[in-house]
Amino acid sequence: MNDRGENLEPVVSEEALKKAEKYIEEEEGPSRRLTGKTAAFVTIVAVAMSLIHLYAAAGVIMTQILRGIHVMMVLFLTFLVFPSSRRLKNRINWIDVLLALLSVAVIVYMFVDFEEFIYRSVIPNFWDKLFGVILILLVLEATRRSSGLIMPAVVLAFLVYAFVGPQLPAPWTHRGYDVDRIIGHMYMTLEGIFGVPIDVSSTFIILFTIYGAFLEYSGAGKFFIDFSFAAMGGKPSGAGRTVTLASFLLGGPSGSGVATTVTLGSVAYPMLAKAGYSKDAAGGLLSAGGIGAILSPPVLGAAAFLIAEFLKLSYLDVILMSVVPTCLYYYSIFLMVELDSKKFGTRKIEFDTTYSIARLTYLYGFHFISLFAIVGIMILGYTPILAVFWATVIAFAVSFIRRETSLTPGKLVQALRGGSIGVLNVACTCAAAGIIVGVVTLTGLGLKFSSIIIAYAGGNLFLTAVYTALIVWVVGLAVPVTASYIIAAVIAAPALIMLGVPDYAAHMFVFYYAILSEVSPPTALSCFAAAALTGGNPYKTTLYAWKYTLPAFIVPFMFVLDEKGVGILLKGPPLGMVWTIVTSFLGLTAIASGVENRLFKETTAYERLMLIAGGLLLIYPVALYDAAGVLLFAGAVASQKLRRDHTQVTYQK
Repeated sequence: MNDRGENLEPVVSEEALKKAEKYIEEEEGPSRRLTGKTAAFVTIVAVAMSLIHLYAAAGVIMTQILRGIHVMMVLFLTFLVFPSSRRLKNRINWIDVLLALLSVAVIVYMFVDFEEFIYRSVIPNFWDKLFGVILILLVLEATRRSSGLIMPAVVLAFLVYAFVGPQLPAPWTHRGYDVDRIIGHMYMTLEGIFGVPIDVSSTFIILFTIYGAFLEYSGAGKFFIDFSFAAMGGKPSGAGRTVTLASFLLGGPSGSGVATTVTLGSVAYPMLAKAGYSKDAAGGLLSAGGIGAILSPPVLGAAAFLIAEFLKLSYLDVILMSVVPTCLYYYSIFLMVELDSKKFGTRKIEFDTTYSIARLTYLYGFHFISLFAIVGIMILGYTPILAVFWATVIAFAVSFIRRETSLTPGKLVQALRGGSIGVLNVACTCAAAGIIVGVVTLTGLGLKFSSIIIAYAGGNLFLTAVYTALIVWVVGLAVPVTASYIIAAVIAAPALIMLGVPDYAAHMFVFYYAILSEVSPPTALSCFAAAALTGGNPYKTTLYAWKYTLPAFIVPFMFVLDEKGVGILLKGPPLGMVWTIVTSFLGLTAIASGVENRLFKETTAYERLMLIAGGLLLIYPVALYDAAGVLLFAGAVASQKLRRDHTQVTYQK
C-alpha cells in the first residue's frame, strides 16, 4: 500500500515532525531511546508484564495481587523508560535504578504477609508507614516523569487538604486525618492507590493498549488511512472528509488524540494544503478529528472504562451510550467540512489509487474483524476483559492472512512491549488519581463540593450543568483526560445527580467535557501538535479546532437538561429515542450552518440568527421547543432558496 499524498506539496518536514512529537511527549512523557542490553532488559520486563495481564484476562489472579503487580511493574518500567530530566534522556543513572528497585520493594513488602498487612490498615506499624510514604512519593515522581508537574501538584494539594481540614473555613472544613490514617487508607486498602482507577488500569486499559499495539504492528493503522483515502475522494470536500473518516478509524484503536493527530497529519496535511486549506484551518481539522479518537467506540479512551467501573455498568452499556454522541461529533465535523468546501472553494484532489476501495478491502479488510469481534463477543454475554483478550488473539491470527502484515516473532515481541510501554503514563495517572479519590472518600469532599456548586447555581439545573462543564474544562487544561474525568467524577458529577440527572448521564457529561477540553484554548495539546506539523499559528489553529467541534460542545447538555434527552444515550422509550436523535441531528445542522455562516449559500444576519436559535431549540428535548426550532430552521431554508445571491467567497490563504 502506498502513502496517499506522498507527492503533494508542501510536504511535512522532519523538523516539523520532531516538533509535533514534542507534544506527544508532553502528553505521554519524554521516553528514553534505549539501546543494547538495557533496551533488551526493558523489553523482557515489558513483554512479561503484557503476558501476565493477558493471562489474568483468561485465567485467575486475585484482585489485590493483580493490582499490586500492576503498580509494581508500572513504576519499575516508568523509572527506567522516562528520565527525570531531558538532559538524562539517553542514559539510566543510579537514582533511576534505586527508584525502580524501591518500587519492587514496597509491593513485595505488602505481599510477604498479605492478610496480616490488610488487617493492620487502621493501626499501621512503623514499616507500614515507611513503605506507604515511599510508595506515595514514588507514584508522585513517576507521574511527574510521565505527564508533567501539574498532576503531582494537584495530588499534593488534595493530601494537604486531608491533613488541614479542621483549620479550613466552612463549608470546606472536616475532622482532619493524621499520617497513620492516610497511609492506612492509601496504601493498605483498596480505596486509595489500589482503588478503582488502578483496578481499571490493570484490567481494561492495559489490555486495550496491548490490542492497539497488535493492530499497529500488523499494519492496521496504515490500512485505515488508505481505506479512508480510497473511500472519500472524488469531490472538492474529499480531502476534509478523508481526514475525518481516517481520524475515526485510526483513533478508535489508539485512544490518543495527540498521537492520532500527528500520525494522520504527517500523511494528510500536504493533501489538505493542495485542496486549499490554510495552515491554521488544516491544523484545526486534524486536531478536531484526532480528539474524536477518545470518543470513538469500540475502544474509546481510558476514562470510558472508569465510567463502567464507577457505575458498575457493563462496558457494552458504555459503548452503546457513546454511539450517538460519537456520530453527532463526527457529523458536525463532516458538516463543517462540507460547508467549508462551498464557502472557501476547496479543490478536488486526485488520489493515488493503486487499489480501488473494493480491492483494498478484499486484500486488507481483515483488520476490521477484531474491531467487530470486541462488540460481538460482549453481545454474546462475555465480559469486556475477555472480549478484548479474544479480539487480541483474533488480531494476531488474522495478521497471517498476508505475509507483510504477519505478526512474526520479532513484531510480536515489539507489540507486547508496546502494549506495556503504552500504558505507563495512563497507569501512573490512575495511581495518582487513586490518591485523589481516596482523599475525597475519606473527607466527604465530593458532597461538599457538589453542595457548593448547587448553592451557587441556586438549584438551577442549567446553571449547575454550566458550572460543572466549566470545572471540567478548567481541570482539563491542566491534567490529562483520564485524570480530569476522575477528579470531576468525584467532585462535580454528584451535583448533577443530586438534581435528578441519571448517574450514567452525569458521568457521560463529565466524560464528554473532559475530552473537549483537549481542543479548548488556551492549552490544547492536539492543536499545538497540529500547528507544529502545518507550520501554522498554534492559537489560530486552536480557534479553528474549536469552530469544527463547537456544535459538539452542546451535545452533553442534550442529555442532562431534560429526562427525554437520555434518548441520545440510547436510554428510554424507543419512540422517544428516535425523536430525540432525529431532532439532535437537525439541531446540529442548524447550529453548524449558523456558526459557519453558510447553508446553501452565505447567510444573511437574520438567517444566521434563525439557524442558531432554531438549532438551540431543537437540541432541547421538549416538543414545543422542537416545533419552534423546526419552524425557524424551515424559515431559514426557505429564505435561502428564495433569495438570489451572486456573492462569491474565496478562501484566504
